[in-house]
Amino acid sequence: MNLNDEIDIAFADTFFKRFKGLMMKKDIDYALIFTNMKDSSIHTHFMRFEIDVYFLDENKIVFDKTTLKPWKFYKPKKPAKYIIETKKDELKIKIGDSLEFF
Repeated sequence: MNLNDEIDIAFADTFFKRFKGLMMKKDIDYALIFTNMKDSSIHTHFMRFEIDVYFLDENKIVFDKTTLKPWKFYKPKKPAKYIIETKKDELKIKIGDSLEFF
């Protein structure tokens, strides 16, 4: 699946962008892709809506997915190369799907 054809994409590829993430947003209409991470755990502190989170390996294959409400924490069973966050039910991505994005 080419993610660029499905939804607008923003990259959290710096420390500040990863730190800020989706905190304090009222709503989103894009996917936020985290790269260059040292840790694959995520939290939804200071968030106002539920999100779907997809964990991808170095081949951009989804190996884990979770839905989180505000003020929750999640850590996948193995480290992720990419993490994608979207509004809940925005995309129909399943574990095992291979994704393409810039």
